[in-house]
Amino acid sequence: MRAAEILGVEALRFIEPTFADLTDRNFTSILAEFPGDQGRLLIDEHEDPLALAFHTDGVWTAGTFLYRKPSSAAIERFENVNGDIYQEKRAVWASAVREYYSLQIAHEIRPSVEDLNPVRKAILEEVISGTWGPGTGGTCLDFCCGSGVGSQVLRTLGYAPLSCDNDASLLSLGLSTKRLMPEETMCIDATIASEYLDPVPKGIGIMMGDINPFMQDLWQQLVSELFALTDETLITVGKQSEADLIRMWGEAMERTVEVRENPQDPTYDRWVCTVRSQ
Repeated sequence: MRAAEILGVEALRFIEPTFADLTDRNFTSILAEFPGDQGRLLIDEHEDPLALAFHTDGVWTAGTFLYRKPSSAAIERFENVNGDIYQEKRAVWASAVREYYSLQIAHEIRPSVEDLNPVRKAILEEVISGTWGPGTGGTCLDFCCGSGVGSQVLRTLGYAPLSCDNDASLLSLGLSTKRLMPEETMCIDATIASEYLDPVPKGIGIMMGDINPFMQDLWQQLVSELFALTDETLITVGKQSEADLIRMWGEAMERTVEVRENPQDPTYDRWVCTVRSQ
């Protein structure tokens, strides 16, 4: 477990029950009063706090400040015990935290039934490579990743996926099949993804639908969040009416939108929307 290794302990548990809870400031208040006879403070390359860990009853428990600020009371709590300071790059720690919670999902959540059409991977490879060409290791967001076929394709093409979805059973399936990698994966509500993610150059939303009238507002929130986090976005949908909505939402955010038909896939990825910042 890399999080434990970074803090130099044999085992580590996080005070926040899920990855989605990492923005909750209530856990900072809990840390400020946490019992313990030893403490460890992790700082990043700019010497900003990344995590606090306390040792009590033979167990190390940590809270992380990736998505919230530490309180002065929490730092004072660390200073009042036998504390050591460790340092790591923020990106390395973020990867280790994603790994911790992804492995928790893999161990605790039953995977959903396999949902991947075997021919779909090759179709998506052609769609993505035909749009962007091969990757050079840059980060590409896989938004609403499901069980991870998009992430698998991105990895094959030379991109570094960062994958998110709010369905833990689908993520568990993707982790069990190795389409998703623990250090790349987050279980979050994608409508507020910007609370957890910094903008990246590229992002994909594969088979975003069924965008029906009852779900249209939700899908608009999701798509708008994806646009806000990426300079270039590739979205596939099954119906032309859905592609028309993607175009409308993109143009409302002053994006340049191109839509093309993909006859290789009559069901999932029939319409390909390429969206760029102007």
